[in-house]
Amino acid sequence: MSTCSSVSRDSDEPVSGTAATARTWLLLEQPGPWGAKALTSSHLDPALGRALEAAAKDTGVRIVLIRRPGRHADRRMPATRRVYAAHTTPGNVWLHSATTSDPARLLDLDFAALGRGDHHSFDAVLGARPHQGDPLALVCTNGKRDRCCALLGRPLAAELATSGVEGVWEVTHLGGHRFSPTVLVLPYGYAYGRAEAHLLKEVLQGAREGRVVVEGCRGRSAWERPGQAAELAVRTGIGEYAAEALSVVRTAGAAPHWEVTVAHADGRRWQVEVAQSAALPPRAESCGASVLGSPARMDVVAVRESRVTTALAS
Repeated sequence: MSTCSSVSRDSDEPVSGTAATARTWLLLEQPGPWGAKALTSSHLDPALGRALEAAAKDTGVRIVLIRRPGRHADRRMPATRRVYAAHTTPGNVWLHSATTSDPARLLDLDFAALGRGDHHSFDAVLGARPHQGDPLALVCTNGKRDRCCALLGRPLAAELATSGVEGVWEVTHLGGHRFSPTVLVLPYGYAYGRAEAHLLKEVLQGAREGRVVVEGCRGRSAWERPGQAAELAVRTGIGEYAAEALSVVRTAGAAPHWEVTVAHADGRRWQVEVAQSAALPPRAESCGASVLGSPARMDVVAVRESRVTTALAS
């Protein structure tokens, strides 16, 4: 059976520069079944879901629902739900957690501040604290969104959970169904495509140590897609895997061509040319698509290290 993910894999479509973009992630535990648009088509009050979507719009915050791996029967909601917030921009990376019995309290959050990386309203409203456990691995499993996410994502989440990997959650939507199974790792915000359990265990061990595994990496969600591709190209080129070492400090241009400046914490800089092209041949971008398309891909054309000169005082 041909699926969007099998066609993408067979055509060797590159995954770099395809991650969903968000500086801050807000995760709300919601057990039970999910619809295609889970915030308004799950057991969460749809009016609350719509209000949360409106509150987060244009703030840099992305809201998703999470649940533990396993069966998701229609059963009574738990008395308390886990809530996480994570900011993914280098220099201000954090992951805080809380529990709440009333998800409507999330409407009291300062979403604009959260998007800027300020966690004080999250801590104050929900009594949140810095997360002390392992990094989070969010595996997209929403089959109502795309069947590949259920067919490939749910077995991966289950395998990780049963093998004792901590921090594994199923998540409603990470984009890029054709790269299923897709995974987001927090707090650093690197996404992975065509993920396998052995690789994810390596990725999570790296995240514990503040390192990035570039194999299968789609990019860091803090950056727009040209920046994601540029940062990964520099990482690979210089062999730099410390998560906090590189930042995208400038993106000039517009589709289909950008010049991205990537800066190292030690002061080095690189100018990276990124060009957008169409992934060929045309294919369905998701299993539910009724027409064929040509997904955009980000190709790194050139990487040049900038020469920085320092004027010496006479």
